[in-house]
Amino acid sequence: MIYRRITELDFKLSDLPSLAHPSRVLMTTPEHFAIKYVINAHMNGNIGTVDKAQAFEDWVEVKNAYVHCGVDVETLAGVAGLPDMVFCANQTLPYLSEDGKHKGVVLSKMFAPQRAPEVQHFRRHFEERGYQIMDDLASSTIEFEGMGDALWHSGKRLLWGGYGFRTDHRVYDLISEKLNVPILLLNLEDPEFYHLDTCMCILDDQTVLIFPNAFTSDGLALIRHFFSVVIEAPEIEARTLFACNAHCPDRKHVLIQKGCEGTNAALRNHGFEVIELSTDEFLKSGGSVFCMKLMTW
Repeated sequence: MIYRRITELDFKLSDLPSLAHPSRVLMTTPEHFAIKYVINAHMNGNIGTVDKAQAFEDWVEVKNAYVHCGVDVETLAGVAGLPDMVFCANQTLPYLSEDGKHKGVVLSKMFAPQRAPEVQHFRRHFEERGYQIMDDLASSTIEFEGMGDALWHSGKRLLWGGYGFRTDHRVYDLISEKLNVPILLLNLEDPEFYHLDTCMCILDDQTVLIFPNAFTSDGLALIRHFFSVVIEAPEIEARTLFACNAHCPDRKHVLIQKGCEGTNAALRNHGFEVIELSTDEFLKSGGSVFCMKLMTW
């Protein structure tokens, strides 16, 4: 159930079981956020430049936006020595069992050794809340960075799986088998778009926001096959403002970095309500709204 191109498809979206929409957000508090090393292209030149007071204000603004949208927000305390733990989309992939009765998480195997210790704190968080824990990657050499690269299609048991920089494509064979879910693979080739969530934002079951140049022709064909509406972010907004690292928690509101004028106009033209936010301090580290939260059930 792994698909890399249209010619391999043997199902339609309507064939797949429904998946309940997640209704909660987990955010990691930002008191230890800083840029102390370089593990992506956006961090270059930014070591030591984080304004901690402004970062806290940015984080609170994002948190309040979710509350405004009626989403329950849960927080996990940041940990000293783990400055990137605030980007809590990366350490796990939450899932529901096929019958919808059990919640679980796939634990990540982080690509950068600086971030590897983050995973244990998320494991403890979810174990305490009764989630099933899939830790098959713990003794593996296969990297996987959770919802940074693996995105659920809105309302369907279907995963979009990015790979190429932080995630090894082989992980999706394991996830597909364990969760019994088809996965559409998207090869990422531009280092500025090192995670799938930096260039693809699923808005609802038929609408997606992307930066098309981040994908191969096969990947673009898959995206256009499964989404009837494909909104393309202008390159300058995608690269410098992380326009595609936006998030739509309720198929209505889109939380996005301020200043994405072209993207915002397109979103409004398609009926979405845009909520502009400042994530300026987090952009320095290569992340924005989507990176700063984890949707859970």
